[in-house]
Amino acid sequence: MDTHAGEPTLKPYLRHHHDHHDLQPPTSVKASDALPLPLYLTNGLFFGLFFSVAYFLLHRWREKIRNSTPLHIITFPEIAGIVCLAASVIYLLGFFGIGVVQSFISRGSHDSWDVEEDSNVMIKKNGIGCTPAESLACTLAPVSRERVVAPTIQEPLILSGDDEEVIKGVVSGTIPSYSLESKLGDCKRAAAIRREALQRMTGRSMEGLPLEGFDYESILGQCCEMPVGFVQIPVGIAGPLLLNGTEYMVPMATTEGCLVASTNRGCKAIYASGGASSMLLKDAMTRAPVVRFGTAKRAAELKFFVEDPANFDALSVAFNRSSRFGRLQNIKCAVAGKNLYMRFSCSTGDAMGMNMVSKGVQNVLDYVQTDFPDMDIIGISGNFCSDKKPAAVNWIEGRGKSVVCEAIIKEEVVQKVLKTNIDTLVELNMLKNLAGSAMAGALGGFNAHASNIVSAVYIATGQDPAQNVESSHCITMMEAVNDGKDLHISVTMPSIEVGTVGGGTQLASQSACLNLLGVKGASKDSPGSNSRLLATIVAGSVLAGELSLMSAIAAGQLVRSHMKYNRSSKDVSKIAS
Repeated sequence: MDTHAGEPTLKPYLRHHHDHHDLQPPTSVKASDALPLPLYLTNGLFFGLFFSVAYFLLHRWREKIRNSTPLHIITFPEIAGIVCLAASVIYLLGFFGIGVVQSFISRGSHDSWDVEEDSNVMIKKNGIGCTPAESLACTLAPVSRERVVAPTIQEPLILSGDDEEVIKGVVSGTIPSYSLESKLGDCKRAAAIRREALQRMTGRSMEGLPLEGFDYESILGQCCEMPVGFVQIPVGIAGPLLLNGTEYMVPMATTEGCLVASTNRGCKAIYASGGASSMLLKDAMTRAPVVRFGTAKRAAELKFFVEDPANFDALSVAFNRSSRFGRLQNIKCAVAGKNLYMRFSCSTGDAMGMNMVSKGVQNVLDYVQTDFPDMDIIGISGNFCSDKKPAAVNWIEGRGKSVVCEAIIKEEVVQKVLKTNIDTLVELNMLKNLAGSAMAGALGGFNAHASNIVSAVYIATGQDPAQNVESSHCITMMEAVNDGKDLHISVTMPSIEVGTVGGGTQLASQSACLNLLGVKGASKDSPGSNSRLLATIVAGSVLAGELSLMSAIAAGQLVRSHMKYNRSSKDVSKIAS
């Protein structure tokens, strides 16, 4: 079996780069070759020039001060002296970093350089690297297509030789896969080479995983390391969702059939009943470092210190200097023996804010350490935050945005759109979402499928999918109102963690989805308003999803709808592996 079949675009792409990067470097060039005189004479000349000109200028300026002559009035000899002084300084600085001169020479002669950042391995054509002890010999050896030597890192590095040699280097381990982007200076080419090397090492084809059509530069250093392609997830639209008097078309990225259709039906029911309303209850991202002392008494003393209102202003100043958007709100502590967990809460503007909070926390720890020098910082995060894990502290105290969203659904809409009745929905919600979840020992899971909607919206808008864990904490409530003629439904979500800047939000596809909702980027008029609005839209979408799914279960439609919309008609046995 040809393990490399099915890659029609990869090899033409690699061949295209063979033509551009298959260079023919000349023999080795030394930095001193750029100098008109021998190196020791040139050094002596510039040292002498520096000291003599410095003495001359100081002497002239001393005379001007004595004679009350303005210093800005300079003569031609003084101008020449200043120029010579600047030239000698530039040369002497360059002398201590002579590699700069070498890099200009190599650039002019079209040499290509490569640096192994971690192991200092000099790459050779035969696959054997120079050790650090051999690096000097490697550098003095003639530069050729058989190997590359190490320069100063001034710009993207280009590997000499064709892509086939680079692929072989990755396969053999002489070229680390993670360093391809920095060495090649071309993120797409790096992904193509890494992909081909991976196929050869595993003996398995990656046909079906797209390579073309993605901006690999946009993820470098912030979203994903060592890419070999990208996964396609379809994006559907649910809506319009009428929330607080405004209509929103909600993008949902999912591979689960019925999910978008069901949420869309919920949006229709809400719209026909006059819309939903939401309120932001709290906006505070958290981070909780853990510190340790020699005794429990000392841990308790620090707890009292940071929770004392008299010290809050000083702690806020230390915290807030980390960002113009991060503002400390409060600190709550928990003691476990000699260990202290301090849960910092702060606003973070339109960013989700984990990094912002972490920097502020580090500033406070540095400040506190002056008064508590025996404090041992164990970790910047002690899981009392709590991030990406189900935790009662998030369910009770909240994390990120805390939102409640409600709607009153008319009896006619319940019957005609949702195909059920109010009494059945209320009973089902009590027995399933409340009593059933309690029987299961649920933590924040008093709902039908909030995580379905949260995950789909998160993926579409570039949020951190792992934060679906706590962001999906939700309790769904239903009751009959208006003498039993209408249904009141609400969702309360205490820890929706979203942002409209940073991370995956800057990618083209995710940015487009944010733009569709009108929350792309940071709000210039009211910092933080875009991320808060996004949180309310998430809650409103969950409300629609809860309403529709509960209605389907009450009407006995769940299995039938999934059999109709969530089953593939393809014969998977005929799909090639």
